[in-house]
Amino acid sequence: MTTRLGLVLLASLSSAALALATSVPQYRLRYFDIKGAAETSRIIFALGGEEYDDDRFAIDQATFDSPTFKEAKESGELKMNLNRAPVLIAPSGATIGQSKAIERYLARKFGLMGETAEDEAMIDCIAEHCRDVKDAAMRKGFSRFAKGKTDEEKAELRKEWFESDMPTMLGKIEDVVTETGSPGYAYGESTSYADVVIWALLRDCMAADLEDTAKAAEKCTALNAIADQLAANVGVAKYLKERPESMW
Repeated sequence: MTTRLGLVLLASLSSAALALATSVPQYRLRYFDIKGAAETSRIIFALGGEEYDDDRFAIDQATFDSPTFKEAKESGELKMNLNRAPVLIAPSGATIGQSKAIERYLARKFGLMGETAEDEAMIDCIAEHCRDVKDAAMRKGFSRFAKGKTDEEKAELRKEWFESDMPTMLGKIEDVVTETGSPGYAYGESTSYADVVIWALLRDCMAADLEDTAKAAEKCTALNAIADQLAANVGVAKYLKERPESMW
């Protein structure tokens, strides 16, 4: 009787331990409680259907103070990104820094970089074109963080960017994906990392820029179809519906 009871208890404990072990996320993504430089990685996790620990540093959006981030930095937990965030802790225990390195690592893990070296290079090429657009916007100098310009000067630069510069750059990317992809996809006939980056550029910018971005991209039929297709993914749609509200 005792032996039978012991076996039953052991089986119950083993089942509980197994359930606990399988419910523990394999990955840990550490970043502020905003979209920022980690949101593309969060979207890739949603696409991959992978459970992970979305470890967010609370941040005062008025002062930008974050005691939990400061603690992690001072303890050396963020050294692989030069004491910055984000960092990704992989199942192996390796800590990966740099947001783009994290994105590409996850994209490879979840099959979003194609099947060959040429596929990966082409997908990366399209993603870099999108980064060029973001970099050009920053260089234009109209953001709230830009210094040395009056509000009137920033307003004029902003108008020039959204009415001329951005539409021109997006038109060139439109030509690329029209050649490399298919309806709803930037490369080939399946979802790739390039699709995620295009969606982020067109649909996940700052709320104050969303309307002007949509207008700048209004003639880009292929790019808009790609962004819409990505947003319609079940995992992505669920994440977007449930994610915390954030200005950035």
